[in-house]
Amino acid sequence: MKNEGMEKMKFAEELVREFLVFRGFTNTLQSFEKELATDIGKGFQVDKILDLIFSVYIPKFEAAKLIELLSFFRNCFSYSDPNLIDVISKLHQSILRYYVVYALKCGRKDAVLELFRDFGNELMRGDESWTSWFAVPYFQNPHLEPQFRVYFSDEWFRTLHLSVRNFLSEMLNAYPRTPALLKIGSERDTVNRLKQEIKQLSLKLSQAQTLLEETEAQICLFRSSEAASVAPSMTYETHSSFNDHADDNRSNDVGQGFKENSVAGSSSDLHNEEDFPEVKTVFEDTFLGHTSPINCSRFSASGDNIASASVDGTVRIWTYDSSAPTSRNATIYCGAEIMSLEWDCKSDRLLLIGTSDGGIKAWNVDAKRVVCDLNTSEAYPSILDLKCSPVEPIFVSAAASGRQGSGSSDSLGFASLTVWNMRTWKAMTVLPLGKDPPAITSLSFNHNGKLLAAAATDGLIHMFCNLENSSQWRHQMALDSEGRRLLVTCSSERAPIYQVRGRMSGMRSLAHKGSITTVDWHPHLPIFLTGSSDHAVRVSSISS
Repeated sequence: MKNEGMEKMKFAEELVREFLVFRGFTNTLQSFEKELATDIGKGFQVDKILDLIFSVYIPKFEAAKLIELLSFFRNCFSYSDPNLIDVISKLHQSILRYYVVYALKCGRKDAVLELFRDFGNELMRGDESWTSWFAVPYFQNPHLEPQFRVYFSDEWFRTLHLSVRNFLSEMLNAYPRTPALLKIGSERDTVNRLKQEIKQLSLKLSQAQTLLEETEAQICLFRSSEAASVAPSMTYETHSSFNDHADDNRSNDVGQGFKENSVAGSSSDLHNEEDFPEVKTVFEDTFLGHTSPINCSRFSASGDNIASASVDGTVRIWTYDSSAPTSRNATIYCGAEIMSLEWDCKSDRLLLIGTSDGGIKAWNVDAKRVVCDLNTSEAYPSILDLKCSPVEPIFVSAAASGRQGSGSSDSLGFASLTVWNMRTWKAMTVLPLGKDPPAITSLSFNHNGKLLAAAATDGLIHMFCNLENSSQWRHQMALDSEGRRLLVTCSSERAPIYQVRGRMSGMRSLAHKGSITTVDWHPHLPIFLTGSSDHAVRVSSISS
């Protein structure tokens, strides 16, 4: 414990030195180094404090230092117990009166006069009985005066010395006081300990969440296998496992597979979107800044900003909340059709933009400029989706070859998934998808960035809509922050909102003047946005 206390003392002294050097207080620093030798508090050791009072300050007539020391201890102990103020004041008074008596015994009338000149007003404010003491230096024989005789006796001094010793011993044992500066070391140790505990708890939480996800996946697989006997269909499924992508040299474990699965539910469950009641909104706002149909829009990580893109190759950054700052509002001209948008998951500073000519731009919203311009393979020019990892500085791009065909799905061609490092802005790896994989239109990481889900044109989740009337749009979906509502694009003017949990039911969004082309949910609140071919982006808040 003694070594630990000395370490904390040295750490506190280093903090003081650092501050004095930083402020340029070189003279104060020299005085501090000199004062360390005297140590005003003497480490709160009783014998050293008594020696400092009765063997140093009083015999050397250092009144200023004596009063400073007494004030220091008065502040220390009265802070611990306000009821001690009267006791401390009386001891303070007696020590100073002994100073006067000692000076007069030594023939140092000048020291007494100096004390009263410099500190007389302060003494009077503390105790009016000092008035009679101002006359002491002018008595011929003050030790014979009845009023002062007792203070000149050896017995009174011994009683005072013993009283001070007993008081300090009792106070330092009953109220051990650690200076605030020394507590910094203890608080630092406490913070480090708490950080370790948080790290361990976060690891346990991550393990529990992973186990929960695996269990839910098994339940879903079991339910799907049961439903397969009712309404079987052929679908395509891709599972990509992400372990540690932050380091370019690390290996990537990627699993993939094609298998039969099913979409359960009767036609009455899934085909009656027009019968859904209109959603009841708390508020709604519409942004009309675009001049062409909207094809993509996304909330930022905080939900304060929105990025929306139209087919004319422009991206606009704006806010729907009048209380939020508008300093980041901007219009970005990309020179090609915008296919995808994605905000950095950890801040609102960076926006990724994917285009139809194989370009990926990184836009810094504070600097209002493109900070990186990437080019993908010429074989896969359409960047259909971009997704940032929630925990690591990486993102994944879903590109399509754009192969021509008879149907809308065929026109998107084959898929390519690339993992990019956001620190070096270089491609890390291209994920293997097998032979001729269908185009991937939507990506999503799980909470810890270990798994990546990809929805393809003939994917596991099917969108039932009229493809002939909406062949130019890539259908999107968005799940709210609680995982209870699924919002999807559609060829009509209202977007359906499915209740994912419980009985299959739903609502419809407020009407646009054109088909719904893009959707997204606020990252934390029950607020969603819809973009439309009518050039408008609408933000709607609903009750949770």
